[in-house]
Amino acid sequence: MATSAAVERWFASTKPPSEAALRRVRDIVLGAHPSMRERIQYGITFSSTRSGDFAAFVRYSEPGVNLRLMRGRRLRGRYPHLEGATVKRIRIGDQREASARASELRSMVKEWCALGDAAQAKATATRATSRRARR
Repeated sequence: MATSAAVERWFASTKPPSEAALRRVRDIVLGAHPSMRERIQYGITFSSTRSGDFAAFVRYSEPGVNLRLMRGRRLRGRYPHLEGATVKRIRIGDQREASARASELRSMVKEWCALGDAAQAKATATRATSRRARR
């Protein structure tokens, strides 16, 4: 699991009220897939891979965890705690609830990463076909 020193500094300087729950969700997301990374952008933490951003912690100054999924509408699995019609999010009250939803979070990350891998494979195949056509 690749954690970021910048995100550790963010936790130290921000001191969110639900830090333990945020850290638990962070560990679950980063540990769900080897390509998952984290960074700070716009003053919030993002979890992402090379194919794009998965999610960000939003409204972190309020109690609980509010994890906003960047392209959550693309997920086709059944995720009972995923909310929102257009912008998808999952709300988690505390560290215990985060642990209880770990399986659901891991499944979301894995599906999201598979979508990105499929898109990259398709783009690579398209480029290869285009190169052959030009020859």
